[in-house]
Amino acid sequence: MPRGVAVPLICRAAQQAASFRGRGAPVGQSGATYGLASLAAAGSTAQSSPRPFMRTAIGIDFGTTNSVVAALRPDGRCETLRHATGEVFRSVLCFGSAADGRPRHAAGPPAIEAYLDDPHGSRLIMSLKSYLAQRSFTETRILGRSWRLEELVALFLRELLAPFRAELDGARIVIGRPVRFVGASEDDGLGERRLRAAFAAAGMPDVEVALEPAGAGHRFAAGLDRAATVLVADFGGGTTDFSVLRFDPGPPRRVTALGHAGVGVAGDAFDYRIIDHAVSPALGKGSSYSVMGKPLPVPPGWFASFARWHLLSLMRSPRMLRDMAEVARTAEHPDRLRRLIRVIEDEAGYALYRAVSEAKATLSHAEETTLHFAHADFVLEVPISRAAFEGWIAPELTRIASALDASLADAGVTHGQIDRVFLTGGTSLVPAVRRLFEQRFGPQRIAAGGEFVSVAEGLALIAAEPS
Repeated sequence: MPRGVAVPLICRAAQQAASFRGRGAPVGQSGATYGLASLAAAGSTAQSSPRPFMRTAIGIDFGTTNSVVAALRPDGRCETLRHATGEVFRSVLCFGSAADGRPRHAAGPPAIEAYLDDPHGSRLIMSLKSYLAQRSFTETRILGRSWRLEELVALFLRELLAPFRAELDGARIVIGRPVRFVGASEDDGLGERRLRAAFAAAGMPDVEVALEPAGAGHRFAAGLDRAATVLVADFGGGTTDFSVLRFDPGPPRRVTALGHAGVGVAGDAFDYRIIDHAVSPALGKGSSYSVMGKPLPVPPGWFASFARWHLLSLMRSPRMLRDMAEVARTAEHPDRLRRLIRVIEDEAGYALYRAVSEAKATLSHAEETTLHFAHADFVLEVPISRAAFEGWIAPELTRIASALDASLADAGVTHGQIDRVFLTGGTSLVPAVRRLFEQRFGPQRIAAGGEFVSVAEGLALIAAEPS
């Protein structure tokens, strides 16, 4: 993040970000210091110091791929709140019609079940968070009704939080946001305003906002017993965020935020590369069609959208499908485009998502895998080596490395002045990503863990701090 940009580490709903450095900086901005309860790191729970706080503290990590809620009890216990199934709560919505014809919706694991039960009659919406900072997305029509983005996010949040309403009453709630929202033309201010508006529409108008990597840093600090300068790298589905934090054991334990940076590149971008190289060519990418005898390339924008989870569901519009069918009539490989249309029409995007995610995960511990995907007459068996995958994601690795270096520059520290590095999020398991950090800091300074829960638990810890 460039110097001079104001991004609050934590702020009240009514506060505005002020200068990023200098005297009088608001609490939580770079250069500001605040207290941290002493914690003992053990599994997915942590014990706070004896200092009491009167309200339950709640941390909510609304993620691109998964969402997590954590609570820090007045007695010091920190725990992740789970739905009855105990499953990871995917950040997805599914819309369809009930047996009596009335519209219905579901979120999380029930949304996936509803979609799998009736993919042709359902609309599955993934990666909602990726739209927050995009001015181009204002609303979409679902089953004849117009939905604003904030309404969709609020609908998801109500389902996510429904079992925990008793926990939320009277609690202090801190929600996370990325340092940089995802998007080619992102507007971070718009992203946060929409996020706050969605929580307000879901019945929580007084939430506070903290940077997600700062939350993960608080969770990591639970195990520190000496002063340390820590680089926290939080890899989400849509963004990669960095915070440089100074931890002093005290008493009282103190945290100083030194600097931050972020980039709208993470797991979804890696998925994009796999689809672009291994799937889209079999669906017509790179081929041509004819207009009055003149060959033209099949629109590459179709495949750019097809390979991005948050845009795939929007391709099911009648106009888009008509355009594709028209191009297929004179296409060099019409069968490929017809398969593309079939995958989109049949809402087979989630099955593709699972296949791509499985291949990517396998490449984190194996040198080669095969991408398996089948839908109707479209059968794909593509071998992918880790070396090929790392070549495909090289542009994203370069952007992640640049953001990492920017966070150190923003903090005014060198690689040698970082005592510990904490990596969290599923993308941190990709070997090429881990090498970026090992090359700069050495493996002995690197720790990882809490891929799904560290941000939410850390946000709960922040919520337990004095205002």
